[in-house]
Amino acid sequence: MSGDSTSSQASLLSPGDPAPVEVMRPGGHSPMLLLVDHAGRAVPERLGRLGLPEDAFERHIAWDIGIMGVARHLSALLDATAIAQPFSRLVIDCNRTPGHPTSIAPVSDGTIVPGNRDLSDADRAMRVHEIFEPYQHRIEAEIDRRLEEGRPPVVVALHSFTPVMAGVARPWHAGILHNHEPSFGRALLALLEAEGDLVVGDNEPYRLSDESDHTVPRHGERRGLLHAEIEIRQDLIAAPDGQRAWAERLARLLPQARERVGGAAAP
Repeated sequence: MSGDSTSSQASLLSPGDPAPVEVMRPGGHSPMLLLVDHAGRAVPERLGRLGLPEDAFERHIAWDIGIMGVARHLSALLDATAIAQPFSRLVIDCNRTPGHPTSIAPVSDGTIVPGNRDLSDADRAMRVHEIFEPYQHRIEAEIDRRLEEGRPPVVVALHSFTPVMAGVARPWHAGILHNHEPSFGRALLALLEAEGDLVVGDNEPYRLSDESDHTVPRHGERRGLLHAEIEIRQDLIAAPDGQRAWAERLARLLPQARERVGGAAAP
C-alpha cells in the first residue's frame, strides 16, 4: 500500500488544512519579492503523516528549517511582499518541476516515505493541482501586476540547508546560487564576503540549474528579472535570534546589491 488514499477523493485539501499559499505584506513597496518554497511542514489531513513518525517532520527532509522566520523579519524590515508555501516538501517539492524524480520523493536523505510510494497518476496530479500550481500561479500573478505597473521585481528565493549531508560537514554559513544571469547573485555574494565574518558559497552547497530547480528559472531567468537564490545554514537560523540577525543582514545588503547592478536585469 502507498499510504495515500487520495485517488478516491474528489480533492486533496480539506477545510482543516492550511491554504496552499501564504502572502506577507501583499502591498509591500520594496522591489524585492521574497519566495519561500519550503516554508512549512504541513501535511494534508487526508494523507495522514505520509506513513512517517512525527519526528521526521522536525528534520531538514520535511522543510527548510528556520527560513520562514527569516522571511517574516525580512519582509517587515524591507516592506517586501513574501510568498510562502506551507506544506512539507515531502508532500510535493514546489521547487521541482512536476515529474522530476524528487518532485514527490519516495526516499529523502535515506528515509523511505511510505505515502509517496506507488502513487497513481491521479494522486500525483492532485498534489500538483492543489498545492504546487496555486503557489506558482500566485507568484506569477504578483510579477505580472508589478510589470504592468512598471515596477519589475527582484526575485529572491530563500532557502536553508542542513549543516551535515551524507556524513559530510558543510563549512559555508550561506550560499548564493545563480546560473544563466548571475549579475545580482554575484553582487550579493561579494557583499556577503565583504562582511568579513562569513564563509560564503558560490553555487554551494547546491548549484542552480534548469534540471534541479523550478522557481528561480521560471520566475527570474525566463522573465528577465534580477534574481538570486539564497541558502542559509540551518543551525544559524534555527532559533529566533539567528533568524532576526540574518534578516537584518540581508535587509542591509539586498538593496545594495540591486544598486550595484543598476536595478535591472542585463538585456
